[in-house]
Amino acid sequence: MPKQQPKTEAAAAGDEFADVKELGYEEARDELARIVSTLEAGSVSLEESMRLWERGEALAKHCHTWLDDAQERVQQLTGDEPADD
Repeated sequence: MPKQQPKTEAAAAGDEFADVKELGYEEARDELARIVSTLEAGSVSLEESMRLWERGEALAKHCHTWLDDAQERVQQLTGDEPADD
């Protein structure tokens, strides 16, 4: 049986986790927290750990987008300039 090749980050984030884009911020954050707990417990196989890690990356990116959008909206509403980091 041929060995399965790991997916690239783009492929993993693209089709496999397309449902992440449909989640609200709290849903994505809560799922990410569950994934972190599962990974920290070390109770899943390496293959499952990698799948969870990739999903966690997609969830984290989605949460970051939500927060960036919220910050931009608040700045627009208040007229504040973005702070330099």
